[in-house]
Amino acid sequence: MVKEKFLIDSNIFITPYQNFYPFDIAPGFWKQMESKLALDEVFVLDVVRDEVIAGDDELSAWFNQIQGIHILSRKNPQILQEYAKVLSYLQNDPHYTERALRAWSIESIADPWLIAAAKAYDYTIITLEASAGPITTSSSKPKIPTVGAALSVRCENLFYFMRQTGFKL
Repeated sequence: MVKEKFLIDSNIFITPYQNFYPFDIAPGFWKQMESKLALDEVFVLDVVRDEVIAGDDELSAWFNQIQGIHILSRKNPQILQEYAKVLSYLQNDPHYTERALRAWSIESIADPWLIAAAKAYDYTIITLEASAGPITTSSSKPKIPTVGAALSVRCENLFYFMRQTGFKL
């Protein structure tokens, strides 16, 4: 049986840190998250790491001290190939504007890289982003779950990840 593999979005770290599980109130959340990041089935893209550590705060210090985290390079040939397909999808889908394509073409924007890596390696993206649902008008703000679904990439939320990996708060 193949175990599900997870690719973590930066908002899985940033939003809990800022809004739900600050280190002084919920140290158990962060201790468990640290142990889950060392699992063989859990990956973080280099561009996500860069977003998390850019804050120069308690979150970035925590992230930098984690041992055994699996950082995946977006420069991997399989990911680069899928990244081109993600951008091509945005360019060719009439529901997305030129602005959407320009935004996701910025190399430091993690969203298209997450979809590309998940597609390349059959990962489930763990994100707090919600699907935009069926797009009926032009959109300049693509969402990971919406574009992911169009490209057969599975997206789930933090609680799904916590349940699948045995978190207990």
